[in-house]
Order: sequence, then structure tokens, then C-alpha cells
Amino acid sequence: MKNLSVENNIIPLGEFKSGLSKFINKTKESGEPLVITQNGRAAAVVLSPHDYDNLVYGRGFAQSISRGIADADSGKMMNTKELKKQLEEHRQGRVSE
Repeated sequence: MKNLSVENNIIPLGEFKSGLSKFINKTKESGEPLVITQNGRAAAVVLSPHDYDNLVYGRGFAQSISRGIADADSGKMMNTKELKKQLEEHRQGRVSE
């Protein structure tokens, strides 16, 4: 995602509504986010679908890393031998708790 241009990418809701198609196309083509204001305050951000997907993926990835670090810090780890044994038991329908 490109950086936000304060001069070009912050517009009031009324202007956005009157040029909706133009602004959506601009966002898709430029890759720049568009901030919509209402009563002088930020109310929404328009992103390209690609940028939105990247944000969602990145957030999920970061959360996964945080969970892994928390598990490691709390001692919830296993070595390769233990993991292989657990996977084999799972494949055979004998999940150990």
C-alpha cells in the first residue's frame, strides 16, 4: 500500500458521493488509500481490494507469531520427535490429550 497523500487523498463525504466512481477507480489504479471525512473528522478509509487483503493477511500472520511466542514463553513446546509422534497418532485416530 502506498503512503497517504494528505493533499490529494482526504476528501469530504459530499465530494466522495458526487464522484464515487472516479474516486474508486483512482484508488484501484494508484494503490493509495482515500480518507473520507464527515463533519471534519475521518469517517472511513477506502482501500483497493489487494491492499485490504494484504492488511488482513498481515494481521493474521502477526497474531500467529504472537501466539507462537506466547506458547514458547509459557513452555508449550515440543521437539520434532514429539510432534511426529502426535501427528502419527492423529492420523491413526488415536489423538492423545
